[in-house]
Amino acid sequence: MFFATDLQAVSHGIQLAVAPVFLLTAVAGMIGTAAGRLARIIDRARALEAQIDSAPASDPMTLAFKELKLLRQRGALVNSCIALLTFCGIMIGLTIMALFLGETAEVNIFRVATILFLLGVTLFLAALLLFLVETVIATRILKFGHAVRKAKP
Repeated sequence: MFFATDLQAVSHGIQLAVAPVFLLTAVAGMIGTAAGRLARIIDRARALEAQIDSAPASDPMTLAFKELKLLRQRGALVNSCIALLTFCGIMIGLTIMALFLGETAEVNIFRVATILFLLGVTLFLAALLLFLVETVIATRILKFGHAVRKAKP
């Protein structure tokens, strides 16, 4: 009978821990998306730096320097987003551990699990906000009007 109770506790602990795992999946997807954006920012910055390095000394390359500055801002935002998502993942992982231990070790740490989970969700929301700001900056860099004006004869 003692073994059955332990088995029930372990089963219930696993059931409790499954819900936060879905958030971890979302966090992993967001990290992948943010990392992809960061890679494109770095590639564009390298291309601009090469363009600046190869430009004649008489060309001030003002637009290139301005875009490079915006790319630095975007890179910082995406780096911060990735850091928040990483800490979010850690908090959710700790939540899963706390829920499992609270169920199996008969230690009352559900309040700790609640705090960890809420902190993880808060970090996730902050990361989403940074991601939104970065995408707004990215779309402001685009010059859709220039392509239309050049196409007209």
